[in-house]
Formats: sequence, structure tokens, C-alpha cells
Amino acid sequence: MTHQSLEAPASPARRYVYVWEFRVSPEREQEFVAAYGPSGAWSQLFRKAAGYVETLLLQDQSIPGRFLTIDRWSSESAHEAFLGQFGAEYKALDLAYEALTQHESNLGSYWEFIHPEV
Repeated sequence: MTHQSLEAPASPARRYVYVWEFRVSPEREQEFVAAYGPSGAWSQLFRKAAGYVETLLLQDQSIPGRFLTIDRWSSESAHEAFLGQFGAEYKALDLAYEALTQHESNLGSYWEFIHPEV
């Protein structure tokens, strides 16, 4: 006879992620990539906060000038704490880089399911 555990299964490990879409004119693409890429000003600001994991910058292969950013945090509360602590810097950076984009749209917040640590 096999013994089965009566413990509830562990909830899957997950991260808090949010995605933005940007439209960038060709003459501003290099500046945009420099500011929004993994070593750009946004990532540098995010790295000041506990719980920041990374930023991915994706360039659409079919639609010229279309980019996505995927910002990954250890938890939603870590992201909220970042906004509470660095909200003024966030707004200032947003304003400073506003001219780099023709359009930006928040595509939502998501849970990224990750492999649990072994």
C-alpha cells in the first residue's frame, strides 16, 4: 500500500510582471533602446529597489518602430514599494523620455509562473 501525503500542493512560484507597448519613430529608436533597454535609465532606477528582477526589451519583427518592455519583479508588493519610495523619480523619468515615443500603452500586469528553487 502506498502512502499519500495529505498536505495541500504547494502553490506555484510566480513573479509579478507588467508589459508596456511603445511606438517609436525611426530617428528615435537608438535613443529609445538606450533608455528602455536592460542597462538603460529605467532599469537603473528599478535596480535601486529590492525585488526588481529584470527588464526585457522586445522589438517587433513585423511592425517597424513597435517595442514591448517586460518588467519583472519578485512580487507585486515589491513593485508597489518601489513606486512608494521612488515615485517622484519615476514620474520625472517618464516626463524626460516622453518625447522618445509616439505612443505608449500599458498592456497589463501578469503573473509569471517560474520553476521553484530546488
